[in-house]
Amino acid sequence: MGLKVKGEQLADAEHRRAPRVLVDLEVDYASEDNYLFAYITNISATGIFVRTTSPEQPGTHLNLRFSPDDSGPLEVEGEVIWVNPYRPGTPDNLHPGMGIRFVGLDDDTRDRLLELVRRFAYLS
Repeated sequence: MGLKVKGEQLADAEHRRAPRVLVDLEVDYASEDNYLFAYITNISATGIFVRTTSPEQPGTHLNLRFSPDDSGPLEVEGEVIWVNPYRPGTPDNLHPGMGIRFVGLDDDTRDRLLELVRRFAYLS
């Protein structure tokens, strides 16, 4: 059994409390001077996984923006909790990216996220 760092244990605990739903959504994110584009591959009421070959470091705060439907874009703040680094040529490196926990959600945004997760869960 491998050792887990504290962030991974937290990510596992979050994952169990808030079931994740598979999605394929475009996301723009910004941190300090970086502005990047990637894809969300799963979402829950508490966070997302962003597939990218250049993940930010754990602890990095990001401004995230994605448009899951016609009700307009969701703009949220997130913190990188864990990273699966990109390792070219490694057969077990199928999903490089970063796990991001939402922070500072207001009630309206939290409600929109819960509804979004329910809708995707129903469709899958």
